[in-house]
Amino acid sequence: MAEFQTSVARGGVRADIDAGLKAYMSGVYMLMSIAMIVTGAFAYGIGQDLLALRQGQETLLPRELLLTAYAGWGKWIIMLAPLALVFFLSFRIHAMSYQAAQGTFWLYAALVGVSIASIFAVFTGVSIAQTFLVTAIAFLSLSLYGYTTKRDLSGMGTFLIMGLIGLIVAMVVNIFLESSALSFAISVIGVLIFAGLTAYDTQRIKSEYIMMANAGPEGQAFMQKGALMGALSLYLNFLNMFLFLLQFMGATEE
Repeated sequence: MAEFQTSVARGGVRADIDAGLKAYMSGVYMLMSIAMIVTGAFAYGIGQDLLALRQGQETLLPRELLLTAYAGWGKWIIMLAPLALVFFLSFRIHAMSYQAAQGTFWLYAALVGVSIASIFAVFTGVSIAQTFLVTAIAFLSLSLYGYTTKRDLSGMGTFLIMGLIGLIVAMVVNIFLESSALSFAISVIGVLIFAGLTAYDTQRIKSEYIMMANAGPEGQAFMQKGALMGALSLYLNFLNMFLFLLQFMGATEE
């Protein structure tokens, strides 16, 4: 630990740790990217059926299933299932094998895709693609900042997490109020919070690797699952930033 503190104080890390860090971060981004592809595939596939249903055209999935899942009681299952699964993964990952944890992560990504599929029936494909591109550029810039900055972002992280809790409360309240003004404020604050969390989480993932690289066999055992949880954090930041930005940039289907 003293060696780690000395290396950080000098503004750098050992060459072997630096090489391992680059490989570790690449693995984190790869896991996150695969999860985004899984989410996108499920969202697009079901979204096309929802769009066809809205336009009175034939659908691949049964119409009754789509209506129940997205307009009936099933919408609560679709909304709450991903939330329940991500909490399960977060609290149980240390007791799971890596293969089970990874499988749960892919399942979660698929369920998120199912839950947000309706955006393809509400917004135009062009506006979704444009918003995704803007989100990707912003995410990469913020993540690069978090990776390279010498500034300690831990204090900002505490503030952002408190803001996130307040944001969730406001979103729950607005389910009942249905206030357009509050919805606009939530979207603005949501973009800012998840933008900040992107930089914070990137630095946190980097710092965790450096600490674990100096922690011997126990640290090595942590790294594999640590990369998965790091990918989950960045995935959530990207996804939420995209969804909040879509409220501003999305053009609705006529």
